[in-house]
Amino acid sequence: MSNRSLITVVALLILCSLLLVNSQHQARRLFIELERAQLRQRNLETEWDQLQYEQSTLAKHSRIDAIARTSLGMSVPGAPRTQYLSVGAR
Repeated sequence: MSNRSLITVVALLILCSLLLVNSQHQARRLFIELERAQLRQRNLETEWDQLQYEQSTLAKHSRIDAIARTSLGMSVPGAPRTQYLSVGAR
């Protein structure tokens, strides 16, 4: 093998080695990004579940009724204050 061929083979070997190291580095970086994204997804799902639970708790009829009676001083109107409308009446 001539010196020129040997130098070419060594240069190609070094180039391939550098490309391999670069691709491994990119694979590790992408894997770390994937793990971070999965962690964020789990955190967002947990937060979503908590928000849904909170919304269902805040929207309960008994809670709304209690707030209306205590904080707002509201009460159910009695029979004399109730008006019934028929569908066809104008």
